[in-house]
Amino acid sequence: MEIIFTSIESIAAGDLRLMGRTSLIMFPIYGMGALLRPIGRGLDRWLGDFHTLKHRDQIWRHGISDMVLIFFVEYVTGFFLRRAGICPWDYSGRSFDIDGLIRLDFAPCWFLAGLLFEQIAASRPLLPPSPRRK
Repeated sequence: MEIIFTSIESIAAGDLRLMGRTSLIMFPIYGMGALLRPIGRGLDRWLGDFHTLKHRDQIWRHGISDMVLIFFVEYVTGFFLRRAGICPWDYSGRSFDIDGLIRLDFAPCWFLAGLLFEQIAASRPLLPPSPRRK
């Protein structure tokens, strides 16, 4: 996902090679997206109204909670990575940045990305089923 964003930035800079970039540090951070679905299901159980909500309202609830969790993880991990001198991003001076660690204008992207992560987690089992023995 980050490769796509940085490739789009290269277009804006006039580089039509669509060069994207990322850091290996980002893989475990993005990997935490697999936790969004279980957290969302836990939120539904805690609130106790999941089966009575309209599908549209479920999407809004999960999208907003996913977005808030993604912002939280991005801020916290960025804070500690910056203190260690290895934070691969810096939004300082960009629109709607908070401490250079998150950008509030990314909210729609994180809303949709959270829903996408939930769908990926729902449709793919972590491990393939083991073969049955006879």
